[in-house]
Amino acid sequence: MKNNENLQSYAVEKRIGEGAFAIVYLASVQESGEKVAIKKAPIDKKYKNRELANLKLLGEHPNIVALKDAFYVVGQNEEVYINYVMEYMPDNLSDYLRNLKKQKQQLTQIQLQIITYQLLRGLAFIHGKGMAHRDIKPQNILIDGTTVKYCDFGSAKIISGGQINTSYLCSRHYRAPELIFGATDYSTSIDIWSLGCVFAELILLEPLFPGESSVDQLVEIMKVLGTPTAADIAEFNVSNTDFKFPQVKGHPWSKVFLKYKPDPQFIDLIKKMVTYQPQQRIKPFMALMHPFFNDLRELKNEEVPNKLWQFTPEEENIFGKQPLKHLMPSWWKGGRQ
Repeated sequence: MKNNENLQSYAVEKRIGEGAFAIVYLASVQESGEKVAIKKAPIDKKYKNRELANLKLLGEHPNIVALKDAFYVVGQNEEVYINYVMEYMPDNLSDYLRNLKKQKQQLTQIQLQIITYQLLRGLAFIHGKGMAHRDIKPQNILIDGTTVKYCDFGSAKIISGGQINTSYLCSRHYRAPELIFGATDYSTSIDIWSLGCVFAELILLEPLFPGESSVDQLVEIMKVLGTPTAADIAEFNVSNTDFKFPQVKGHPWSKVFLKYKPDPQFIDLIKKMVTYQPQQRIKPFMALMHPFFNDLRELKNEEVPNKLWQFTPEEENIFGKQPLKHLMPSWWKGGRQ
């Protein structure tokens, strides 16, 4: 980790984003002129810096924002800040979808396939490392054209069974029901729920479950999925399962998207992701084999980038060469990335 001197390597141009704990600046590398994003966050020396460790553990992947450098800066009053230098992506998915809605446009089928495929591939890789992102939402997905990458790994954590974790994480509209119920022993499947909600938002251009509080969030979920059964709640891994709910009948998924008429296979994929029981949610690698992506694989078209089929050596280590072959088009003769 480097210190203040490293700041001289970058010319900061303007502030481009701000979160609860960090500010993001657009900057350029002094030597090359390359555009980068610098995320500046205060740091408490008493606590381990989880995001830096997470990014180093993940390493390089085409659908995870690349960490190029990191250094500390000491500010006024001896405050210490960590600066993450990352590849620059011009937009996040939240702003991108807001702009689509403003222009009264929709994603095309092929755009939808390319974007969702990459998000599943990235998540399969993250989960393959034993890690849960724990804050998947449109704001934490960067986009440039149809290239998408996950960012903000400050809440991410290696998850193992029997471990006690905080349940108060993940933005409300994308929070899995077991987290709303207060589960502390949960799995990476919380991310699948969140990503399923994001997939629905790619069609609706607004949150699938727009709750205004935790209770209201459950109400919004029940409007679509119906009242959770005792078996559902038992799978949430919560100590208190004595919850009383009004009996609500679920809303057919086809009616949720009625106005937009998306591909029925896409609705089926979302349905397999957004389901009460965590163990029933489709795994991201299996989701890549879903029929929704079949015609994407067979398209030889300049809109479909070859990088979709170029798997990294690390992906080969995690998933195996043979399973990855099932994801490749029949015509593809290219090698790994």
